[in-house]
Amino acid sequence: MKNNEVAILLSTIADLLDIRGDNFFKIRAYRMAAQIILDLSEDIEIVVQEKRLETIDGIGPAISDKITEYITNGKLSYLEDLKKEIPLSLLELLDIPSLGPKKVSTLFHQLHITKIDELKRACQQGKLRNLDGFGELTEHNILRGIGLKEKTQGRILLHHATEISEKLISYLKESEYLQNITVAGSLRRKKETIGDIDILISTKHPKKVMDWVVKYPRIDNIIANGLTKTSILLSNNIQVDIRVVEEKSYGSALQYFTGSKEHNVAMRSLALKQGFKLNEYGLFQKKDETYVSGRDERDIYAKLNLSFIPPELRENRGEINESINGKLPTLLESHDIKGDLHVHSNYSDGQDSIQTMVKNAEKLGYEYIGIADHSQSLHVANGLNHERILQKADEIKELNKTVDISIFLGTECDILPNGDLDYDDDTLALFDYVGIGIHTKFKMDEKEATERIVQGMQNTNVTFLAHPTCRLFGYREPLPIHMETLFETAVETKTALEINSFPDRLDLSDINVKRGKKAGVTFCIGTDAHRVDHLLYIKYGVATARRGWLEKTDVLNTSSKEEIRSLFNK
Repeated sequence: MKNNEVAILLSTIADLLDIRGDNFFKIRAYRMAAQIILDLSEDIEIVVQEKRLETIDGIGPAISDKITEYITNGKLSYLEDLKKEIPLSLLELLDIPSLGPKKVSTLFHQLHITKIDELKRACQQGKLRNLDGFGELTEHNILRGIGLKEKTQGRILLHHATEISEKLISYLKESEYLQNITVAGSLRRKKETIGDIDILISTKHPKKVMDWVVKYPRIDNIIANGLTKTSILLSNNIQVDIRVVEEKSYGSALQYFTGSKEHNVAMRSLALKQGFKLNEYGLFQKKDETYVSGRDERDIYAKLNLSFIPPELRENRGEINESINGKLPTLLESHDIKGDLHVHSNYSDGQDSIQTMVKNAEKLGYEYIGIADHSQSLHVANGLNHERILQKADEIKELNKTVDISIFLGTECDILPNGDLDYDDDTLALFDYVGIGIHTKFKMDEKEATERIVQGMQNTNVTFLAHPTCRLFGYREPLPIHMETLFETAVETKTALEINSFPDRLDLSDINVKRGKKAGVTFCIGTDAHRVDHLLYIKYGVATARRGWLEKTDVLNTSSKEEIRSLFNK
């Protein structure tokens, strides 16, 4: 399906038109069309072939013609003409905080800036501060934003890497010569950001498999092509390393190429102490290099007197000692999650209705769902006033009569800059549960940020703290919170800390999750879903929880609907 490809195409046109200063309604039409195609359940190519594009609400004749041209010819003349006028590299500037289309347009037309490195030099030389709409503070903020981008340069978010690898593996599995195939490396360990994607294969016919690899249609460049390793650069500029081993070495190779490096070094050291030698080819007797094991990864750990260490824990953070002592946690599984309490609807800034979100939660097998829309002062997110809260409550009450799943009335209530909550206690009492979070004034020192959050958590109506550090990968650094104080307050006030599953948040981080668990914190995992497909992001929150050593009992929303209702009633 080329739905995602077409959606990106339309979004790119919208961004270029925005930079050019084109008609607002024209730009919005392209953005809306991009979202419609992205959400389309049908294959866009089939829709085009059957000439049904204009029957889709929101797709007009002009955009329909452009989609048809792209699907038919593989390129779009309108976009090519736009790119001659507005350099495509300007789109990278839109990813930098403090820069919108108007400012990017000013930089392009007045300073002829088209690339991030040119922008960085101009800021350092003070060339922006005298431009209309800019200033010295803007220069400082832009440099800070560039620094954030540079930190993650060359790396992609976990969910992008997951989607890319799943498509490639699905293609590779079409080869009849595969015996085993698994993603390895940091992606298998579910790290927040990924460099290169590693895939491991076992086969008796390496040449035939590698010949199939290089025929993958999304390849931009073949970096290396051999019988044991092929490296490819995909059209989205992501490098994939594909390794082939014999079946008898598959388990040991999987252990080795999953890593981390620090975990592997500790494993090899442990093997040597026990009279073995461990490498990617297998586990061998040290004295005469007799093959002991290697076909099965679990057997490698067993032969070294270790319980199996899940990939997410392999960071050399004490997992080997805990395995030796039989004290590894029984990690949380996705099926342990019984409901999602951080879901938005079109009452605030969500795209879909409560009914639509509920139906999709039912399909996921959830026992309950919590609709937590934004509070009144967050006007940019269409926050709910008292009247609209009552209207939403009535709708949920009626819906609960028609479905088996339980629907809870929640809120994501803003913590105001002075630490007060955006609703008074009488209003908060209307909700089944209360999530709180910061959405404004992020520039605070550690004392101010910590005191603001602590004051919010001390309200007895509060159930959980949403996205606790407010980080956004490549856009916003975490708030400078004193984490020990946060953990102590969470335990004292019985406030759960959220692991926000939204891919560009994953907040709390796995490091802080593990620290919080040690302090006795209870967690909840929420998707922060703003449309139905976001509900699937729960797996990324679960991955973070697992990397933080969490078990089922550490997570609030592993409770049954009866247990969670009882908790809310208290």
